[in-house]
Amino acid sequence: MLVLTRKLGETIRIGDNITIKIVDLDGRHVKLGIEAPRNVSVNREEIYERIQRENQAAAISKDKGLENIANVLRKKEK
Repeated sequence: MLVLTRKLGETIRIGDNITIKIVDLDGRHVKLGIEAPRNVSVNREEIYERIQRENQAAAISKDKGLENIANVLRKKEK
């Protein structure tokens, strides 16, 4: 992990097209401004984890739905 020290108003660059700027410092909180292309997803960790859980649940649900459809079709063939 790279650890950097920045002051208010300073920026960090990631590659050619992602910029992170220190927008505000308030006690123990840092407010960041992030500029990234629309195709780059930027989320807080807890939101990212929730999205991952929901995607996994949807994939399982889809698989079970497909199994149910397959079973119905198999029964109709008999």
